[in-house]
Order: sequence, then C-alpha cells, then structure tokens
Amino acid sequence: MSDRRILYTAAFLRALATGMIGVVIGIYLATLGFPAGQIGMVVGAGLAGGAAATAVAMLTGDRLGRKRFLITLAVLGAAGALAAARASNVWAVGAAAFVGMLNGMGRDRGAALALEQAVLPATATDKERTRVIAWYNVLQDSGHALGSLLAGLPVLLRATLHLDPLDSLRAMLLVYALIMLVTLLLYARLSSEVETPRAQARVVLTPESRKLLIRICALFSLDSLGGGFLTTALLSFFFFKRFHVGEDVIGMLFFGARVMNAFSHLGAAWLAGRIGLVRTMVFTHIPSSLLLVTVPFAPSFTIAAVLFLLREGLVEMDVPTRTSYVMAVVRPEERVMASTATALVRTAAWAVAPSFAGLFMQGTNIAAPLWIGAGMKITYDILLWRAFNAKKAPEELAG
Repeated sequence: MSDRRILYTAAFLRALATGMIGVVIGIYLATLGFPAGQIGMVVGAGLAGGAAATAVAMLTGDRLGRKRFLITLAVLGAAGALAAARASNVWAVGAAAFVGMLNGMGRDRGAALALEQAVLPATATDKERTRVIAWYNVLQDSGHALGSLLAGLPVLLRATLHLDPLDSLRAMLLVYALIMLVTLLLYARLSSEVETPRAQARVVLTPESRKLLIRICALFSLDSLGGGFLTTALLSFFFFKRFHVGEDVIGMLFFGARVMNAFSHLGAAWLAGRIGLVRTMVFTHIPSSLLLVTVPFAPSFTIAAVLFLLREGLVEMDVPTRTSYVMAVVRPEERVMASTATALVRTAAWAVAPSFAGLFMQGTNIAAPLWIGAGMKITYDILLWRAFNAKKAPEELAG
C-alpha cells in the first residue's frame, strides 16, 4: 500500500471515530448529569489537547519523525477515550478528553491532519494539488458521515443487549479507542518517504512567508473562534434539547450533513478551477452562515434539519480550497510549518469557544452560540476577501 493510500485510509478511520464522538460526547456528558457549562468545558478541554499536540507537531514534528509522531497521537487518542469511559466526574472526564484530544467538533482537525496535509502536496503537481486534497477531504467527510450513523448505535445496544443509557454511550468510547488503534497499525506501515530530509528539518521562514502566515493565522483564528461555538457536540445538544430528538435521529442528521460536506469538496475543487481559491472560500461560506442563523427559528425539527443540511452543503467548500491555498503560497519546505501553524491557531481558537458557548446556552438562550458563531464567520469572510483576493496561487497566475 502506498503512503498516500495509507494516509487516506487512516484519515477516513480517524474521521469515522471523530464523527461518532462528536455526536455522542455531548449526549454522554448530559447523561452523566453535567450542565451545559460543564459540557462546554469538557469539549474545550479535548480541543485544547488537540491544540497542544499541534503545537508540539509544529515545533518538533519533523525532528522527532512524522511516522513516530502519528503513531504517538493514535496511542494517546485510544488511551484518552478509555479513560473518559471510566470517569464520572467533570475534572476526570476533562483530563481524559485533553489527553485523548477528544474532538467535539465532529470534524477531524488535529495534529495528525496537519502532518498528513503537509505530506500530500508533495505527491501531486500544482494543477493536481487541490484535487488530491479535495479527495482527502471527501474521504474524511465520508468517515464523518458514517461515524454520525454509528452514533445511533447506543439505541440499538439498549434494545438488543438491554444496556442502560450510560453504559450504551460508554460503549461508543470503547469503539473510538479501537478505531484509533487500527490507525496506529496503518501508520506503522508508512515508508521513510514521508519524513523531511535532515537538511530541511529546521526550516526558517522567509520574511514574506512569515508575514503571510501571520495574516492568515489571524484570520483563521477568528473563523475558528466562530466554529468553536458550533461544535457537533454542542449542536447535538441543541437539537437534543430544542426539538427533543434522540441520538439515533441526531446521528442520521449529521450523517446527512457529512454526506453534503463530502460532495461539496469535489464541487469546491471544480469551482476553484473557474473562479479561484479565495473567491470559492468566501462566496460559499457567507451563505452557509446566513442559513445557520435561520435554524433556531424553525418551527419543527424537519424544517430545522433541512436548513441545517443546506448549510452543510456549503460550509465545508472552503476546507480543501483553504488548505490548497496555504500550501500554494509558501515554499515546499515550509509546508509543515504552515500546515501546523494554521492548524494550531484553529484548534486553539476552537478550544476557547465551547466553554463560553455552553455558558451562553445555560444562562441566556440555547441558540445563542449559533448566532454568535455565524456572525464571527461572516466577519472572517469579509476580512479574508479584503486581505487575499489579489494574492493568487501559482496555477491561477499561470491561467
């Protein structure tokens, strides 16, 4: 199996686990008796663990070895899930979430993804780069979709094995740990080609690249702060409380959402080839945020679900285009630094927001995070357009 196929397969499996845990974790914590504020804190702890791992990857990933680092991440993910399944108080679950980098976003956006995305562009030409990354994201969102379906498994376990609700949800954490161990076995088969040559292990950014990355990271942090108000865990909690639907129904909703995400990645690659990467990011992202604002006003779950699915058909079109753009505007030897730096600011911003989102849900309005998150994302899109519309990727200049 080639390195690209190994990375594709591992990304799919990791996304499967992430899609499942994103739906389950909020309901699991609510079943443990945690209020919305504490649920947000635990989700934030998991994202903070991911941010810490990404920071270490940025600083030492190439020197320690990408293969070794990916294996370590898989081990920590499995260990954290097992610990969270055994814990029952908020501090213990929060610590387990941090160590295991349990991702309540419902979308895989951690250190492993940053390393994989730094490797993939080297396997393609400039013209192929966006397509290769788009297929990577298609596989990821296919995993997210099937993981969302798996989130309905507790209902089946309760019906067939007569488990109580808490034990059925804890079983999902064990499934998560098992999937992470399978990714470990895959990473162990990577070749030495994924590693950075020793001569490039310590890369110094050029002044131009440094200035560019600072601007990009500042904008991405705003986008991700908005995204932190919109984690799958908190959105699942919103639908659970607002429309009184169970994890099986919510799992189906997020399955549909991730299918829409997956198809949108291919549409993004096609659209970017015609109007450019930055325009694709902005012109699809703003409508998705406007759709999200309407969801809390829906009179029924069915209407809310339709509006949410329409939003999901647009919201992820900036993911492959954003990654492709960042990888295009820096030198090849700077790609790991660029990928991990942007991933770090995103996961750090995600980690900050859920605690505040949970408090807003608990103290003001259960829909407040949706409105705040959408507003931040629209602001980001306007600023991104103003800052980078004139900065083209190499293939756009060639065209």
